[in-house]
Amino acid sequence: MKEIICVTTYPPRECGIATFSDDLIRAIEMKFGYSFTVKVCALEARSEQYVYDDKVKYVLNTSEADEFPGIAREMNEDPKIKLVLIQHEFGLFGEHENEFLAFTRLLSKAVIIVFHTVLPHPSLKQKEYLGQLSQYCSAVVVMTRTSAEILEKEYGIEREKLNVIPHGTHLVAHKDKKKLKEKYGVAGRRILSTFGLLSPGKSIETTLEALPAIVKDNPAVLFLIIGKTHPTVLKTEGETYREMLKAKIVELGLADSVRFVNLYLDLPVILEYLQLTDVYLFTSADPNQAVSGTFVYALSCGCPIIATPIPHAVELLRDNSGVIFDFRDSGQLAKATNKLLGSEKLRSRMRIAGLQKMAATAWENTAIAYVHLFNKQLGYAEKLIFNDFYR
Repeated sequence: MKEIICVTTYPPRECGIATFSDDLIRAIEMKFGYSFTVKVCALEARSEQYVYDDKVKYVLNTSEADEFPGIAREMNEDPKIKLVLIQHEFGLFGEHENEFLAFTRLLSKAVIIVFHTVLPHPSLKQKEYLGQLSQYCSAVVVMTRTSAEILEKEYGIEREKLNVIPHGTHLVAHKDKKKLKEKYGVAGRRILSTFGLLSPGKSIETTLEALPAIVKDNPAVLFLIIGKTHPTVLKTEGETYREMLKAKIVELGLADSVRFVNLYLDLPVILEYLQLTDVYLFTSADPNQAVSGTFVYALSCGCPIIATPIPHAVELLRDNSGVIFDFRDSGQLAKATNKLLGSEKLRSRMRIAGLQKMAATAWENTAIAYVHLFNKQLGYAEKLIFNDFYR
C-alpha cells in the first residue's frame, strides 16, 4: 500500500481548500483504496487550531517558522510515505514563505504541488517565488488551461512539468425542484442563489444593486445568500461586510427579495439548495481568481449560471452554456438575469450543456487523473487497481 501525504487545510477548518482536499482524498481512496492510502499534514495557524480525525498524520502550524524543517524531516524519515501532494494558496504560507520554500526543498520524496491561484503579470518577486517552488517539485497541477499558459509563458515553468486536472464535481442524483422549494420554504419563488464563505471579494452588492430591475420584471424572485462569513474575515473584520449588505438591502427596499442562510452547510444540503435554484449568480470581483469550487458545484447541479469572467468561468461557459458579464456591472447582470428567467427553453438548454460538461469532471474522474500522475512521478508502470465497486 503506497501512502500519499497531502499538505493542506483540512476539516473541520472551514475553507475552500479544506473542502477540495477532503473531496479529492475521499474519491482517491474510494476508487483506488487497494493501491493508495492518503494521509494529511493539516495546515493551521496560531489563530486557527483544530481537533482532527485519524486521517491527519501531521499538523503544521504555519505561524511557527521552526515547525517547517521538523515536519519535513519527519516525512523524509517515514518509509511509508512515497509522495507528498501540496495544496498551495498564497494566503496559507504568507507568514513564512521562505520557510515554506525551504520545507519544499528539504523533502526527499516525490513532490507534486497544486496551484489553486495563479497570478498573471507577476512581479519579479512573485515570478522568482513560484519558479523556485516549481523547481523543488517534480510536477505542477493547475485546474484551467489559462493557468497552465500563464505559468509557462509568464513564469517560465517548463511545459513538461505542467498538468491540467479540472476541479472535481459531485455526481448528483437530481431531485424534484418543486418539492425541494417546498422543503426549504421557498415554494412559488423564482430562486437566485450564490453560496460560499462570505467575504468582500464575492461582491454580493453587485447582485443587490441589480435586484430592483430584476424584481420589477420578476416580482417572485428571492435571492439566497448561502454561507457563513469566512473565518479569517470574521477574525479580522467581524461581520462588517454582512452588515453592509443588510443595510443595502434595506436602502434598496429588498427585504422581501433577499434571504441570508448564515450557515456552513453539509454537502447534501448545499446540493439541494443548488438544485432548487433557477439561476446561479457568481459575482467574484477578483480577476485573478483562477478557479471556484462553488461555481462548478452549481454547474453539476444543473444551474444556469451568470458569472464574472474569471478564467474558470470563461473556459467552462463557452458555447453558450452560461452567461459572462463584466466585473461589478449590475446593469449587465440585471439584463442577463431577466433574460434567463424569461426563457424556460434557454435555462433548460444551459442546464443540459452544463451537466454534459461536468460529467467528465466528476470526482471519480479527477481521482483517476491524480493517480495516473502519482504513478508517473513514482515510476510505476503497473496497471491501476480499481476497487471492486467501480469495476
